[in-house]
Amino acid sequence: MNRMSRRPIVSVIGDARLAEGDNRLTLARHTGCHLVDYGFTVMTGGMGGVMHSAMLGGRESENWTSGCTIGLIPGTDPDHPQISNAADLVIPTGLDHARNLIVAQSDAVIAIGGGAGTLSEMAFAWTHKRLLVAMRCEGWSGRLADEPIDGRSRYPEIPDDSVYGASSPEEAVKLVKKLVPLYQRRHRNIAK
Repeated sequence: MNRMSRRPIVSVIGDARLAEGDNRLTLARHTGCHLVDYGFTVMTGGMGGVMHSAMLGGRESENWTSGCTIGLIPGTDPDHPQISNAADLVIPTGLDHARNLIVAQSDAVIAIGGGAGTLSEMAFAWTHKRLLVAMRCEGWSGRLADEPIDGRSRYPEIPDDSVYGASSPEEAVKLVKKLVPLYQRRHRNIAK
């Protein structure tokens, strides 16, 4: 029996509440679309702002099929209006902010802006040795782009390991496509 290959999952994290017209919404939408274009599944914390825009963008890709967008919502209502039109799969966790740990367990994480919740997801991704890309924009992603979060050596074999900075959705997704195989291999080897 042949096992289907799994689509790698990339979490897109960032501000839940942004004013209409905020550039971070556009960045998220284009990032979601490019991720699905390149064969990734988009996962978010399932709320508004950057998360909603990334899932909408994923659904706009010509490569979109049902299941390409996942919303891990903090509450228990799978029909929450903020995500019902964007997520193909809604997982109500009932975990509030604790669901940030689950969001960070994807194959890679792309941060766009963000406040304290995004910062916690970035810290979890870093601690759990995930590939982490941050858009150079207002918020925690811009503050941590191109820097390691702390002084630990997560992967001595990857000398430039850091929060990789990106200035555009295209650059962010190209970094993920290039680096995710290296991080998956390293993470799985260490976990054994």
